[in-house]
Amino acid sequence: MRLKKMFLPVLALCMAAQFLGACSDRSAVVSEKLHIGVTYYNQSDTFLNGLLESFREQLGELEEDGMEVTVTIRDAAGSQRTQNDQVKELIDAGCGLLCVNLVDRADPSEIIDLARDNDVPIIFFNREPVAEDLMQWERLYYVGAYAEQAGVMQGELAAEAILSDDSIDRNKDGKIQYVILEGEAGHQDAIIRTENAVDALRNSGVELEKLSYQIANWNRAQAQNRMEQMASQYHDEIELVLANNDDMALGAIDAYKNLEVAREEAPVIFGIDGTDVGLQAVLDLDMRGTVYNDKEGQAEAMVRLAVAIATGEGMQEIDFEKERCIYLSHWKITRDTVEDYIKDGGEAAEE
Repeated sequence: MRLKKMFLPVLALCMAAQFLGACSDRSAVVSEKLHIGVTYYNQSDTFLNGLLESFREQLGELEEDGMEVTVTIRDAAGSQRTQNDQVKELIDAGCGLLCVNLVDRADPSEIIDLARDNDVPIIFFNREPVAEDLMQWERLYYVGAYAEQAGVMQGELAAEAILSDDSIDRNKDGKIQYVILEGEAGHQDAIIRTENAVDALRNSGVELEKLSYQIANWNRAQAQNRMEQMASQYHDEIELVLANNDDMALGAIDAYKNLEVAREEAPVIFGIDGTDVGLQAVLDLDMRGTVYNDKEGQAEAMVRLAVAIATGEGMQEIDFEKERCIYLSHWKITRDTVEDYIKDGGEAAEE
């Protein structure tokens, strides 16, 4: 997080200067304020809660430097209609910038129209809109991570474990029988993570046999239920569980604990996101590995972009891809590296 420590105070000073310059041109005194409205798809998502907590903390550093920052956060509870209404309410409440984690990444048109009609820029985050939608207006941006990379790294982690530990192939048939716990049906990141994880395993020389997959909507409780169903059907045939996120991986762990299956008799389980509870599960040896999704880096990029949008300063220093997108990298987490991430919140990856 070295960039944050150096860059945010500078941004705050730039922002203050921008507002003070505006004051000199008018008789009325203008306060240094930044009012941000945030709406995200579901408050049950552990990763997003961590990302938004980091976002608020980093915005707090601007306040320490004299900037008045107001953040209003709304939970769309999985409803695109609710989220559309929330965007209207946030604009009506005077938010000068929106941060939107879409419920339905393929249906942002009403949100974009509302923002454009009121000249309120949007930073979409974590759920990337379709490219054509993002290009509808020049004040639309995206901050997220490389979905392909997450899947590839999960597959590589699984392959490394399998190739170094022949006990994972419990039936000694030379193949790994596996199941998938997938996010939402048709969701881009879920599809990409699954496909790339499986491809990475095969590219590493691991022979696979898919037994089943279940949609668990990124949710721990749903994943536990789906995993118990698969375990009841396939019993000890399952040797590997690939979950699209840590919450679902934890649900799989819960399922085997509920079924009173000893850890050494359960399949190896891999997640994605590196949430606090996911990291703890790796530390406790319940989860074999996960992929760190840099929530602190994404929050930092959102703050940096928000201030650049508000001040008109610093935009040229931001490393955009596809014109208005910022992507953060992932990092592999195993039992050997997890303590660094728990202690430093992912900063170890910068070393």
